[in-house]
Amino acid sequence: MFKRFHFILPFVSSLFIFSEAGFSDSHTKFQWFSWRGPDGNGVSYEKYKNWEFNKKPSWSYELKGRGTPVIADGKMFVFGYRGEGVEVEEVIVCLDAKTGKLQWEHSFRDYISDTIYDRYSIGSAAIDPQTKNVYLQTTNGLFLAFTSNGKKLWEHSMMERFGRLTFPNGRTGAPIVEGDLVIMHCITSYWGKQGPARDRFYAFDKINGKIVWVSEPGIAPKDSSFSTPIVESRYGTRVFYAGTGDGNLVCVNALNGKPLWRFHMSFGGVNSSPIIYNDSIICPHGKENIDTTEEGRMVSVKIPKEIDFKGKQSVLKPSSEIWRNETVSFTSSPILVKDRVYQISKVGELVCVDAKSGKILWHKKLGNDNLHSSPLYCDGKLFVPIFSGKLFIIEPEDKGAKILHELKLEGNLIGSPVICGGRLYLHTTKSLHCWNFSHDGIESEEWPKQINGKAGKPFEIRAVPSDVLLQPGSKESFVFHTLDEKGHVISKLDKVSFSRFIPPTAKVKTEMDAVFTDNLISASNEARTSAGAWRGVDGDLVGLFRGRVLDKIPFSEDLESYKTVIDSKVDPGEKFAYPPLPWIGARFKWEVRNLDGNNVLRKTLDRVLFQRAMTFIGHPDLSNYTIQADVMTDGNRRIKSDVGLVNQRYLIVLKGNANLLEVSSNQERLKVSTPFKVKYKTWYTLKTRVDVDGDGNALVKAKVWAKNDKEPDAWTIEVPHKKGHIKGAPGLFGFSPQSQKPVYVDNISIIPSK
Repeated sequence: MFKRFHFILPFVSSLFIFSEAGFSDSHTKFQWFSWRGPDGNGVSYEKYKNWEFNKKPSWSYELKGRGTPVIADGKMFVFGYRGEGVEVEEVIVCLDAKTGKLQWEHSFRDYISDTIYDRYSIGSAAIDPQTKNVYLQTTNGLFLAFTSNGKKLWEHSMMERFGRLTFPNGRTGAPIVEGDLVIMHCITSYWGKQGPARDRFYAFDKINGKIVWVSEPGIAPKDSSFSTPIVESRYGTRVFYAGTGDGNLVCVNALNGKPLWRFHMSFGGVNSSPIIYNDSIICPHGKENIDTTEEGRMVSVKIPKEIDFKGKQSVLKPSSEIWRNETVSFTSSPILVKDRVYQISKVGELVCVDAKSGKILWHKKLGNDNLHSSPLYCDGKLFVPIFSGKLFIIEPEDKGAKILHELKLEGNLIGSPVICGGRLYLHTTKSLHCWNFSHDGIESEEWPKQINGKAGKPFEIRAVPSDVLLQPGSKESFVFHTLDEKGHVISKLDKVSFSRFIPPTAKVKTEMDAVFTDNLISASNEARTSAGAWRGVDGDLVGLFRGRVLDKIPFSEDLESYKTVIDSKVDPGEKFAYPPLPWIGARFKWEVRNLDGNNVLRKTLDRVLFQRAMTFIGHPDLSNYTIQADVMTDGNRRIKSDVGLVNQRYLIVLKGNANLLEVSSNQERLKVSTPFKVKYKTWYTLKTRVDVDGDGNALVKAKVWAKNDKEPDAWTIEVPHKKGHIKGAPGLFGFSPQSQKPVYVDNISIIPSK
């Protein structure tokens, strides 16, 4: 039916052939574990005897969606959202794949993001073929694991834990499951070496959720990216390919996260997921090209034959490009059938491309435009969704496309179709639909076996978790393995001795205030806020992990202990100190400066990407606290910046130009303000708390007053929020439009709310 390639999944199915009569009892044997199907390329293995398409859906489920459902053992898992305005909430539902009957669901409130839900807001779940556990990244960065029965196994707030950045378009790709790992992609600004904003791939233990590795394969991003990786066996190991927000196509070792090579494609984000064709990678983009003034193209890149696994990441030369054509796809991903590539272009054309030469063989106009939705191939047919809400079933021919069916659905189509067990599923921005195929039997090809390669000689020690977060009085246990240079696990180590380690390149020479003994790291009850690296040795083998300690409440910070001795490259003659190392997203966004004889935090102005700075200074699980700080915006009568605090996933901000005190979470869903005259170069004290009642409803309170005045008794603003946020890390906020005017923060204190 189609050409088989190098990449394979860690699961083997049998060859199924059965009639419609037996289908009702056997449909659970068919699976669709990820948004692009068995091989991650949008191609279904199923073939049918004498099949016909029934235009009328067999069932529909009312849920807004912009992604793609996944299926295992007759259960369908769908990510979507409900409600309008302040009532919007994201939800994952489990449905019976045959009937559409609800099995279970979990809902999530968006928080401190800038997602606009009438734009992309794309996301899809992924299923582990072995355990059938389900993994999901929500729009604002909750990363969760569930059993197939709906029990939550673990979760990470990627924003508060790892500094994940959010974007108005809500770009959220799908995770992938690879062996014992679940891998996700996002842009983060973390701490230390991982402080700069970069595309990063995070691998977690799929069972317990502990972080295994972090990969940083690119450079500074120019845009967001939600390219989902595609995996194959190559170089005697497992590797994946993906686009990044810095305009690169990257290759990463899936076993240990080592970046292997990258190829620069554009000056913006590469959002499509690539496809593998023999020894090449094919990927489109829709941003500015690096060598022309036009935007977008499709490119084929030759995969290097050899890799130095001990060396640095390779940067492929322009000569690695095999071919290019002018097919422009904003975010839609291509599919490959034998030697032909099918792609929905930005202007709504179905384009057929010769995979060997890049020659455009034919194109068929189907609509006026298209965003993310990607085509599907099954049994000689193309299933092509268009943004306007039309679904086309097309029989591709040598010189064109024969339209067999055309359906107009309510809402827009941003997600992609799924065919599984003789049924077609498609999620619109209004509802999820299922269509049955009439047929005389289904045949499904056998899934190929995974080829990992053989383990070599021991090369390094891997510590899991590779990144630790503690509070005073807490501890964390480790598991250690020896790995070869390609990331294969060789053996488990019973015990490894680790000691504090300061990398020679570290800008801030600090150590984590903790103790490592007997494979445990622990922080005493008196441990201070701190961060650092640890180095372990077993014979000739070395391993590293990183860690932080964050204070419990109450705690305070006046910044007076920081020595402002570093010369500023932006402001000649000025001195600064780096902000506290354990704070998430602080470096490159804030500096400790001396102002009028006192040390204060000053938001940086030299990086346009960081006009908006949100920094987390406490543990993500904190709740029921009051945070207070002195704040000031520089500027003049006409130009002032914004400054504020984060409390339990709410933003409380003095809006300088607008002269408002504003409470928000996502401004599309919660934004309430009251007038407050903000004077430039004037210190104010800002205080806020969040009270949550027994029903889960929150009341956000804030007051602000001139620093040297008496604290007022009454709150300046009180904002109720139904189904409020019950926990969240405290933090700082600054927004300098066009990087014009700085903001300042000082004398931060966090105490338990009474």
